[in-house]
Amino acid sequence: MDKTQANFSPVIEKQLSPFERYLTIWVGLCMVAGVFLGQAVPSLVHALRTMEFWQGSHINLPIAILIWLMIIPMMMKVDFASIRHVGARPTGLLITLFVNWVVKPFSMAFFAWLFFRVVFSAWMTPAEADQYIAGAIILAAAPCTAMVFVWSYLADGDAAYTLVQVSVNDLIMLVLFAPIVGLLVSGASSLSVPFDVLLYSVLAFIVIPLAIGWGLRTWLVQQRGQRWLEDVLLPRFTPITISALLLTLVFIFAFQAQNISGKTSHVVLIAIPILVQVYMNAGLAYWLMHRFRVPYAIAAPGALIGASNFFELAVATAIALFGPESGAALVTVVGVLVEVPVMLSVCGICSRTRHWFEREVAT
Repeated sequence: MDKTQANFSPVIEKQLSPFERYLTIWVGLCMVAGVFLGQAVPSLVHALRTMEFWQGSHINLPIAILIWLMIIPMMMKVDFASIRHVGARPTGLLITLFVNWVVKPFSMAFFAWLFFRVVFSAWMTPAEADQYIAGAIILAAAPCTAMVFVWSYLADGDAAYTLVQVSVNDLIMLVLFAPIVGLLVSGASSLSVPFDVLLYSVLAFIVIPLAIGWGLRTWLVQQRGQRWLEDVLLPRFTPITISALLLTLVFIFAFQAQNISGKTSHVVLIAIPILVQVYMNAGLAYWLMHRFRVPYAIAAPGALIGASNFFELAVATAIALFGPESGAALVTVVGVLVEVPVMLSVCGICSRTRHWFEREVAT
């Protein structure tokens, strides 16, 4: 057997968990449950909607607690010590960072403006368009963290290098997320972004979970070892994170009950620019990886990171900035709705085209 055959053995079919595979269905059920709750008990929903950490923070307390239950276990999976290997194979990482931070948020701002302001202008008001543009930008400015490991696994990516890419992106988010969101939302819409609220969001949903996750990981690895943490403890969080995600979605759809019941068609319209942007960025990252002769096991996760979003952070930020009943929050939830089928299709495309990279190695 030659080296090319050894390096590119046949791909073994891999499966998502039932929850991950049918996430779109769960989101749809949460939509139905949330809308029913919002219309059946509006006083309860109003009470939940108005609960904040402190007066004027605009950070919804129930949503924040649920988001932490999702994000902190995710951050515990990330080994920031892996960043020391960043110089070993920098090309793939540089392409990923270029797509995530130079192309992705700006292209989303353009597509959102084009579709919501021009193409779909007959079906929505200018105020609605502004909200949808803002939500799309927030969604695109948050590169995916947890689900990338799932997509990388399905596409037979290099798990260690995926970890490096995710770790670097998480640290960059600390610095760039707030200014990019503030700049693009103000530039592409008539909305003004309260920068102090945006900073509160970064503190609450990036800095605090990242610090807690990193601290717990470091301490637990020292006490019990990395294998125990990753193989024993973290899987126990899975039911908690799943429940928190589903309950968050129920709350958001309950807050959005009036919007959704009167604007069901908008959910479809919102999905279109998200899909266009996802496939464009995934394709660009994948093509650049091939162009610069990056190995498939690095190229595939790079394309997947460029396509997917950290929707938990996006949802929380949209709610903090514009309210749980806003159009911006609705856009981030639509991002969750389309995440799994879209990413599965990108995984499939990568797997079916890996021979492009085999030919590069062979030559």
